[in-house]
Amino acid sequence: MSGAFSGVDWTVLVVYFTATMALGFAFARRGGSSEGFTTGDRSLPGWVCGLSIFATYLSSISYLALPGKSFADNWNPFVFSLAIPLATLIAVTWFVPYYRASTEVSAYAALERRFGLWARIYVSLFYLLTQVARMGVVMYLMALPMQMLLGWDMATLILVTGVSVTIYSFVGGIAAVIWADAIQAIVLSAGAVACLAAMLWAIPGGPGTVMEVAAAGDKFSLGSWSLTEWGAPTVWVILLYGLVINLQNFGVDQSYVQRYIAADSDAAAKRSLWLGGLLYVPMSALFFFIGTTLFAYYQTRPETLTEVRAIVAEQRNAVAAPGGEPVVAADLTDADVGDRVFPYYIVTQMPAGLRGLLVAAVFAAAMSTVSTSLNSSATLILEDYYKRFLAPEAGDAAAVRVLRGATVAWGALGTGMALLLIRLTDSALDVWWMLASVFSGGIVGLFLLGMASRTNSAGAAVAVLCGLPAVAWMALSPTPLWPAALDDFRCTLHPNLTAVVGTVVILAVGFLAGIPPFGRRPEPLLPQTEAPG
Repeated sequence: MSGAFSGVDWTVLVVYFTATMALGFAFARRGGSSEGFTTGDRSLPGWVCGLSIFATYLSSISYLALPGKSFADNWNPFVFSLAIPLATLIAVTWFVPYYRASTEVSAYAALERRFGLWARIYVSLFYLLTQVARMGVVMYLMALPMQMLLGWDMATLILVTGVSVTIYSFVGGIAAVIWADAIQAIVLSAGAVACLAAMLWAIPGGPGTVMEVAAAGDKFSLGSWSLTEWGAPTVWVILLYGLVINLQNFGVDQSYVQRYIAADSDAAAKRSLWLGGLLYVPMSALFFFIGTTLFAYYQTRPETLTEVRAIVAEQRNAVAAPGGEPVVAADLTDADVGDRVFPYYIVTQMPAGLRGLLVAAVFAAAMSTVSTSLNSSATLILEDYYKRFLAPEAGDAAAVRVLRGATVAWGALGTGMALLLIRLTDSALDVWWMLASVFSGGIVGLFLLGMASRTNSAGAAVAVLCGLPAVAWMALSPTPLWPAALDDFRCTLHPNLTAVVGTVVILAVGFLAGIPPFGRRPEPLLPQTEAPG
């Protein structure tokens, strides 16, 4: 393989890595109190929080998996991004003002006041599970280019990254995480733009060739527009999935809520969400176009794609169960190698210096997301469990110890999840979307039920008890775990609709439970607010 790391590449990578770690220690004093660790003393500029939201969203899932999907198929997953503006508008209008007015750091304290303790614990538990899955997928994707570049063991790369990001999250708290995210957002954006420019320059005919090859392969298609194919990833399936998941992200996700709280004013908090949310739409389009450009590049150089298939076959055979059939490179499809084509291009074709910048960008994308997940998970462990059940009057020193202990624990769980994914053979984006659908567990549905219905605690509990079996049915029935005797009852809906169905079931049952004589008129979960400013 050509394109070994040069001294310039190592310099770029080491400088970036050292600066990121130093930033964590620079905020050590602010992270020494529980308020500083979880909210940054509510004093951070809106633009910094906005870049942090953007960087958190733009993880290595976006950096590597989106190009892999458009390389192997088309732009169908881009429909997910098109749902972001509507979700952002809803969150800015109703959710941000509430969280800014609340004295609680936990996003889920409101659910306890509205429906009882069970609702708070239910949502926070599913959130914590989601973060373990997210960190695992992000660190796994980060390790792919580094393995191709350095030849290191995947497990070693994941362990080094997991330990490093846990350290600076442990020391500096949310302020270190947000400021590091802002810097990482610039690094990863610059890296992506520079990479696309270099790729277009390397292809004979440049953008014209890319457009011609992509059009011939129908690469710009958003997918089917059918209103009857609910078992396929049609435009409508992905749009519904995107609306629910993005509303969950911007409206009820602890990671984002802490950024609204950390902003220095209400107006800054609203601007931060608009900035972070809307920046992602064109940037995701950029990554899809990188994948399309890679398709055109490999069409003109089929021998390099053969090398990628050989590498993937070797990796899969290395982790295969003893006695199994060996993977043959010639049998692999574009979908099998999709997540690897961009890392392979980076490490073999990029010039010295730029190659180091791009690898640093992949690190930036992973570290920003993992650090965010660590801080928000630690915050919930403190607020929703330790203070709620064990020590309601805990002092600040004890709270900081819990926060740092939880950071280490969740760092270990996320790293363990990444190690399990080393055997992954499917698209990382597909795996993440499936896990996100299942672990969301109808969270958005419960929040919306509290906002818009008259349902009391018992009615909401019945709604959740109906929603969870629907989620389990959609998740398990397509798998071998489903009993053969129940084959006639297997779900035929697309897996991305799991979160949508869970939300709809909870809302429908909950609204019915709110009809007199069962319902009452409790205080609304979120107050009426003025239009977004």
